[in-house]
Amino acid sequence: MVPFRKMHGLGNDFVVLDAREGSVLDARRADLPITPARAATIADRRRGIGCDQVIVMEPGGDGADVFMRIRNPDGSEAGACGNATRCIASLVAEEGGKDRVVVRTVAGDLPVERLPGNLWRADLGPARLGWREVPLAREADTLHLPIGAGPVSDPAACSMGNPHATFFVPELDALDLGAIGPALEHDPIFPQRANIGFVQVLGPEHIRLAVWERGAGLTLACGSGACAALVNAARRSLTGRRAAVSLPGGDLEIEWREDGHVLMTGPVSTAFTGAIDLEAYPA
Repeated sequence: MVPFRKMHGLGNDFVVLDAREGSVLDARRADLPITPARAATIADRRRGIGCDQVIVMEPGGDGADVFMRIRNPDGSEAGACGNATRCIASLVAEEGGKDRVVVRTVAGDLPVERLPGNLWRADLGPARLGWREVPLAREADTLHLPIGAGPVSDPAACSMGNPHATFFVPELDALDLGAIGPALEHDPIFPQRANIGFVQVLGPEHIRLAVWERGAGLTLACGSGACAALVNAARRSLTGRRAAVSLPGGDLEIEWREDGHVLMTGPVSTAFTGAIDLEAYPA
């Protein structure tokens, strides 16, 4: 049996497994790997534990306290997850009695620091604004992409370690996000698919956001999506470089610094702990 934690950031929930050296699920072992099929079954809310992403903690290596591997509910691997970054950082910080840790991902190293009141601030690195960096399938202005679906069009795009497109709408509640989200995620302009954000600007320091996540669908919160939304809103002069981002699960504070790095501040929670027989899941 392999221990796990069920954690979440504003309702964006994760099954966290520890594969670091000496753990029950050691990253050096080959008998219990977290394959795409196994991760998809664990994430299934009827056949498994249920989550938005399966997170595997692996050894960090030089300069990092931990490596965070991210699997979507369809088994695909994600490059970044802002809410999971805070959750994993909080675990590592508690283990070592630290107030600052570095979480390594396939998209880069993310420093995270503890703040008062169960808040954690993660530096998700610089927003990537070039069309190749998003990436797009062809050259295009990332501030105004020539795509749309139903009542939405003209998004801005950037990468926060994973691709994001942000649509600005007058009334968020008027949209059927489950109907238009899948088509936009799979638009041919996104060779790796994309996370699709829908933003209603409430003021220069406050926006509402809902995200159709690549490989996961609608979630209660998306940390990297909140970062992309603020960056794209600021690029269009709809907000300043710092704002509260209200998601269905709660609020994040996002700042796009002058050096290009994007900071995300929010809480973390552990819902429960348990153990799972990984050999009972398909490999």
